[in-house]
Amino acid sequence: MHGESNRHKLESILQDGRPEAPSLPLEDLRKITNDFSDERLLGVGGFGKVYKGVLQNGDMIAVKKLTMSMPGVHDRQFENEAHHLMRLKHPNIVQLVGYCSETENVLVHHNGKYVFAEKSERLLCLEYLPNGSLREHLSGESSGLDWDTRYRIIEGVCSGLHYLHEEWQVGTPIIHMDLKPANILLDDNMVPKIADFGISRLFGNEKTRTCTQSRDGTLGYMAPEYINRGVITKKLDIFSLGVIIIEIITGRKDYSDESETSSQEFIELVIENWRNRLERTSLEIDCEQITRCIRIGLACVKLDRARRPTTRQIIERLHGSADFSDEEVLRLPANE
Repeated sequence: MHGESNRHKLESILQDGRPEAPSLPLEDLRKITNDFSDERLLGVGGFGKVYKGVLQNGDMIAVKKLTMSMPGVHDRQFENEAHHLMRLKHPNIVQLVGYCSETENVLVHHNGKYVFAEKSERLLCLEYLPNGSLREHLSGESSGLDWDTRYRIIEGVCSGLHYLHEEWQVGTPIIHMDLKPANILLDDNMVPKIADFGISRLFGNEKTRTCTQSRDGTLGYMAPEYINRGVITKKLDIFSLGVIIIEIITGRKDYSDESETSSQEFIELVIENWRNRLERTSLEIDCEQITRCIRIGLACVKLDRARRPTTRQIIERLHGSADFSDEEVLRLPANE
């Protein structure tokens, strides 16, 4: 009965409508995940594992349990992600519903005898998104998600990134730094939500770029200036977004080089691959959308970051209200 009482208490904490995510007891999180059992495992990432937590009323949450093999590093990851998620409210950003930070004494075997040692647990509780990550739904043009669903996912990811860069707090962008399909989660209506802010950077007023010695992130989605020189600007995320847009459309990360002829050939090939799947009644509209999205993706992966568009320009172009040329993008400061 005590366990059921705790689970009811946990439900009431999660549902009381408080503006900030509450601190949750480790004991309760163990119960709703069957003591973090493999059968409840949703996924494994670089900094920990994510489990499905089932509340007494049947509601579900995702419980992200950080691996504490490197306590100093992982404490920073936890604090970074919790700090950012607590302040972000947007339909295309994963919602933090609670967190847990506890230290307990556990019995461990050391030098031939059992001794008590302190063990820190850091957990984030997030909204449960039943369709998993975008990575699980990527496929070529001839199968998988229809075009309308792919277009709505592209729109949502662009909107979420624009919120991080420009809207959540003017003049204080959050640079995600590890934007990729595995970090974009999908709800039951296939609405995308950007997740995993463990290595993201918060830039204060007047600061639009920095350099770092470390190279956290994922190859294939990392901008060349970051790989080669450790340069961090908003254009790092824009490069990742471009790779993702192309991958959503084609199922592949490869794309054409920067020559106009090669880009046009690439677009024509993708359109040809899509034609057999598209509805005849909306064929021209869909082809125009696909062309627009590919052009946006190719603009985002320019080697010169000054030639990549901003999120605002991307959204305007996505909705057909504007176009961007190299000249327009080049008018932006190089450190944007």
